[in-house]
Amino acid sequence: MTGLRVTGVERIVLDVPPRERCRPWNELLVGLWGVIELVRVTTDSPGIVGYGEAMVHYGLTAGDEAVARTVGRNPAELLWDDSLGWGLQAALFDVVGQQLEVPMHALLGRPQVRSRCPLSWWNTKMPAEILAEEARDAVAEGYRAHKIKGRPWFDVREQVAAISAATPDGYMIDIDFNELLLDVHTARELLVELDAEPKIGLYETPLKMGDVAAAHRLRQLVAHPIVEHLEQIPFPIGIAADAYDGYVIGGTDRGVTGLLNNGLLASGFGKPFFLQLVGTGLTTALALHVGSVLPGAYLPYVTCVNTYADDLLVEPIAVVNGLAAVPDAPGLGVTVDEHAIEMLRMRPPYAHEFEPKVLTVTWPADDNGRARGPQHYASIPQLFEDSRAANVPPLARGARLSVRTDDGSAEWLRLHELTMRHPVYE
Repeated sequence: MTGLRVTGVERIVLDVPPRERCRPWNELLVGLWGVIELVRVTTDSPGIVGYGEAMVHYGLTAGDEAVARTVGRNPAELLWDDSLGWGLQAALFDVVGQQLEVPMHALLGRPQVRSRCPLSWWNTKMPAEILAEEARDAVAEGYRAHKIKGRPWFDVREQVAAISAATPDGYMIDIDFNELLLDVHTARELLVELDAEPKIGLYETPLKMGDVAAAHRLRQLVAHPIVEHLEQIPFPIGIAADAYDGYVIGGTDRGVTGLLNNGLLASGFGKPFFLQLVGTGLTTALALHVGSVLPGAYLPYVTCVNTYADDLLVEPIAVVNGLAAVPDAPGLGVTVDEHAIEMLRMRPPYAHEFEPKVLTVTWPADDNGRARGPQHYASIPQLFEDSRAANVPPLARGARLSVRTDDGSAEWLRLHELTMRHPVYE
C-alpha cells in the first residue's frame, strides 16, 4: 500500500428509473429511491478507481467535509470511518481491495463462512395480481424468496395466495407489517391464519417497535419466526425478553463498521438475520461481501436491486436457486457500466415532483350485504398514520387500494382538496 493516495472524489447524481411495473406503486412512497449518488474515487496508482453509491433521499451520502478529509490520504486509513457516507466508504474498500488484489470480504477481518448468499425479491405496497406478476419474474430471474408489505388497505391473504399460485414449491414469502397489526390479539388473529400457508417465511415488525413484552407473547402464539430491526431497540432488552426469533440489520445510514458490529452481535447470540441495504448492483455486491463473513446472515437479504431498470453494472449479479455468488475479483468485484452512468446523470434539483393523487380504500360487502364506505387519502403517509390510529380495519378481507390521478373532473378536484387537509370517509 506504500504510496497509495486518493487523488480525487467525484460525486455523480444519477436518476435510475424503476422497472415499469413497479413505477406507479413505487411513486406512492419510495419514488425518490432512484436518485442515487455515485461516488468515484481515483488514486495515484494507475488503473485503480473505486466506486460506491448512496441514495440521496434515503441513507448517508458523502458531504463536502468527508470528501476534503479523504483526498490526499491513504484510503486504508479511512476504511472504518462510517461518517464518510455509505458510497464513499464502499469506494474506499473497492480501491484498497484492488490495490491488494483481494476481494472486499478479505478486508473485513473475519473468515468467509459462505461463498453464496441468499437474495430476496422486494416489492412495495401492490395489489395481489401485480405481486403475482412480480413473483413470476422473480422465479424467472432465479429468486426463491420475496419480501412484501402487509398493509390493511390490501388483503394480505389475497397477496399471499396470488404469489403462491404463481411460484413453485420452496418459494418463500416474507411479510413486513411495519407495526400495523397494532396489538397482540389482532396480530395473532391474522398470523395464525397465515401460518397455514406453506410458503410463509417470516413476519417482520408486526407490532410496535420496542414493545418487547408484546413481541414475546406473540412469539408464543404463532408458528413462523418474528424478526425486528436490530438498530431500533436496545439489543440486550430484546434478548433478555426473548422477544424475537431473528433480526433485520441495515447499514446505508450508518456504515460498514456498524453493520459488522451488529451482525457479529446477533451472530454471537445465535440469532439469524438478513441484511437490508437498499441500492443497485454496487450495494448488492457490498451486501454479499459483508454477509459472507457473518455467520448469522443466512436469511434472504433485501437490497431492492430488482426494482431498478438498470443495476449500473456491466455484468449483473446472477441469482441461481435463490443464491448469488460473492464476487471474488479484487475490491467490490463488479464492473460499473460507464455508459449507463453517462445516460442517467441527473441535473439539479435532485428530486422529482410526482402527480397529485387520490388514494381510495374500499371493501366488499359482508355476507349480510353491508358495506363499509370508501376512505380517501392524499398520500401513503397519511393513510399509514390513519391505519396506525386504527381508523382503517386492520384485517378486512377484500380490502383494495385504488389510485387516481387528476382526470379533470370536479369530483376528483373536490376529493383532492379535501384529502390534502384530512382523510375523507364516506
